Amino acid sequence: MISDIKRDAEDKMKKTISVYKEDLQSIRAGRANPALLDKIAVDYYGQITPLNQVSGISAPEPRILAIQPWDVNLIPDIEKAILKSDLGLNPSNDGKVIRLVIPQLTEERRIELTKVVRKNGENAKVAIRNIRRDAIDEIKKLEKAKELSEDDRKSGEEEIQKVTDKYIEELDSVTNSKEEELLEI
Repeated sequence: MISDIKRDAEDKMKKTISVYKEDLQSIRAGRANPALLDKIAVDYYGQITPLNQVSGISAPEPRILAIQPWDVNLIPDIEKAILKSDLGLNPSNDGKVIRLVIPQLTEERRIELTKVVRKNGENAKVAIRNIRRDAIDEIKKLEKAKELSEDDRKSGEEEIQKVTDKYIEELDSVTNSKEEELLEI
């Protein structure tokens, strides 16, 4: 029973970290990264479709993203979607390819982005701690229902805490590496 609760909690914690990593990819660090455009969707013949499903996205140079739509009639729609997004980038096209020049980040903006990363990291930690709390509550319910002994409950809580510590440490590591990436010039 405890192993099931622990496994369930660990799966949820893994998902929390993977969602956090995806969120971090959309924070630009001054380098061209096709993942920046993952959250942009385009109206493709009446259907809202992710940009990466209607075009090829590449980074031919460190500060340039190239978007090559499969259908050139989509270029104006893609440009509108990019302008509407919170990326703050201005697209330019040559009729076949849309280019996005990623500007150098200012020191102020870098510090702002590290604060955003820390805040997102704290939110992810809270989510992991909530998962821990829920798992421990389940273990306590089992003890109350006389399905576990007090010793089993204590060892189960210790196991859950070890798993929590492991994922909090991984989260800190991911946060620190993203902050270093943002502050590097």
